[in-house]
Amino acid sequence: MKTKAISSFFVLFAIAAGIVAMTPAAFADHTEVTIETAAGSGAPGCELTAEGCYIPNTATVDVGGVVIFSNTDTAAHTFTSGDPTMPETVQAIFDSSLVMAGSTYEWSPTEAGEVPYFCMVHPWMKGLIIVQEAGAEDDHGDDHGDDGEMMHEGDATATGMLSDGTMVSIWTSTPTAGEAMEISIEFEDAKHVNHDMMVTQNGVEVLMDEGAHHHEGTGMHTTAPLSSSDPVDITVIFQGYGVDDPKTGPIGEEVVFSNVVPEFGTIAMMILAVAIISIVAVTAKSRVVPRF
Repeated sequence: MKTKAISSFFVLFAIAAGIVAMTPAAFADHTEVTIETAAGSGAPGCELTAEGCYIPNTATVDVGGVVIFSNTDTAAHTFTSGDPTMPETVQAIFDSSLVMAGSTYEWSPTEAGEVPYFCMVHPWMKGLIIVQEAGAEDDHGDDHGDDGEMMHEGDATATGMLSDGTMVSIWTSTPTAGEAMEISIEFEDAKHVNHDMMVTQNGVEVLMDEGAHHHEGTGMHTTAPLSSSDPVDITVIFQGYGVDDPKTGPIGEEVVFSNVVPEFGTIAMMILAVAIISIVAVTAKSRVVPRF
């Protein structure tokens, strides 16, 4: 009886550890977010891409936090609250006026709610800011870091390296039939990173992002809905460091991640392995097979 109790304890401990390791934090800090203009957004087309004309296209910030609008494009833009189809909402909350290339504008929200915004010069450029109470439960989807892009929790799903030594890591959601996969990427210790990303599942293209630019070296991409829960193949084509041409680095170099599925988590796997070994050891010694 004692042997069964010990074995059961180890199994329950392993299961609990796995659940804790795989459960995301319910609360997230959004005290500061940076929103950038997409490269080339002065011409129509960015609104048709997965990332949109403002990156991130939907950002979350706390009441009293700071939104930093950064014009990383070569054209001048505005960051103006409201919906251009509803004139009474335009400029009601904030308006940056014309922000030149390389300049920024800051806004601090005072109350919770959803704030749409756009560029008065290029009205196809639209974005959304979700303002939440500080410490509120994060139920808006992805967890975002200080630069407005997805933060990374736990071990990377896969890692690679450019020839210049820059580590490239990705974190992905679980591939699920009928749902989009979210892919977070990090170029370690790099800034103003430009790259393309192609994702295929069973040979079918589910994402082709060209000209992505990540100010802090981290960003998020979203595929089209997947046809199955099979692994995906991800190819990252590096397009250089920098905002203006000429860009630097090993331009054109590819980093390929094959058969990508999220990892279970190193800590949870270690705990589970210890539990299994313990169960085997106790069972072998007592010659009693535990029942659950």
